[in-house]
Amino acid sequence: MGRLDGKVAVITGSASGIGRAAAIRFAAEGAALVIADLNADGGAEAVRDCIAAGGRAVFQPVNVENEAEIKAAIDRATSEFGRLDVMYNNAGLGGAVGPIEETSVENWDRTMAILLRSVFLGMKHAIPVMRTQGGGSIISTASVAGFMAGAPHAYSAAKAGVINLTRSVATQVGKDRIRVNCICPGLINTPLVYNHVPGGASVAAEFFANVQQIPRIGRPEDIAAMALFLASDESEWITGAAMVVDGGVSLGGNLFGANSPIPAPPAGFSGPSFRHRRE
Repeated sequence: MGRLDGKVAVITGSASGIGRAAAIRFAAEGAALVIADLNADGGAEAVRDCIAAGGRAVFQPVNVENEAEIKAAIDRATSEFGRLDVMYNNAGLGGAVGPIEETSVENWDRTMAILLRSVFLGMKHAIPVMRTQGGGSIISTASVAGFMAGAPHAYSAAKAGVINLTRSVATQVGKDRIRVNCICPGLINTPLVYNHVPGGASVAAEFFANVQQIPRIGRPEDIAAMALFLASDESEWITGAAMVVDGGVSLGGNLFGANSPIPAPPAGFSGPSFRHRRE
């Protein structure tokens, strides 16, 4: 018996990184998945990985800036698999970077659209489905940046918004047996982190292992394990929580100080990790 037998999940941003690790873990525990992502090649690979893990999966192209495409992913879950038990709002990127006085309104607004508005839209369209069927679990990827200073300003503000939106919506839908929680990862060794570190993944892993209490960098699987718990019935009495999974980095340390391998970024927009570009 798997922990998610019979459950159906939509995971945005699941073609790579944390989302992909969660999709594979969910599939191994019996879930059916809608892989919702911009990255078609990565999405197809994630589908194959989920099937190999013993689950069912389909790819749905989704740009989370587009409300209709988020709704289409949820509709795909109900049409393909008959229900929706888990909505995991995970898609993300670095967004607007650089000094606040050099941040353009356009880059600020796009960051909010991708990191915060998309979470609102995932909740908006998942809740009616879950209410009709008698409950469900909504999970969103926030960040320790939502309550720590030092990360890019727009990213931090958006993630703080995810945390409080989670708490606020949880007060509305608990009566419907819909749980609403978020995960606050620390430093996870995905392209979103190591693409900006000279030397890449290995240098990032070595440095970040030394700035937190548990001396190793986080892995996507660490966040997938928490997502699995929140998706499963084991968390049926937990709602409105921001689950910190960070190796202790939020307990202290200066991630972006003089000794950090992350260079101070120029003003711009850090796009999806699979494209690895600065706009």
